[in-house]
Amino acid sequence: MSDIRVETYSGFKADERPVKFVLGGRAYVVVSLEDQWYSPAAMHFRVRADDGNIYVLCHNELEQRWTLDAFRAGP
Repeated sequence: MSDIRVETYSGFKADERPVKFVLGGRAYVVVSLEDQWYSPAAMHFRVRADDGNIYVLCHNELEQRWTLDAFRAGP
């Protein structure tokens, strides 16, 4: 879907989880990590941002590229 710029926390491994992302020129802070799962070539993160909305961010490890895979407006 959409290309985004993502800042990550790197602890035990690189790009362990997103902490902030920029989409459409606006910066969003990740308030909580709601879920995380893996596919053969990517890591997926469902996060709640500081605007109250839910975003699914995908990190393609082979291409070293982040994308926005889904969006859901918060309550």
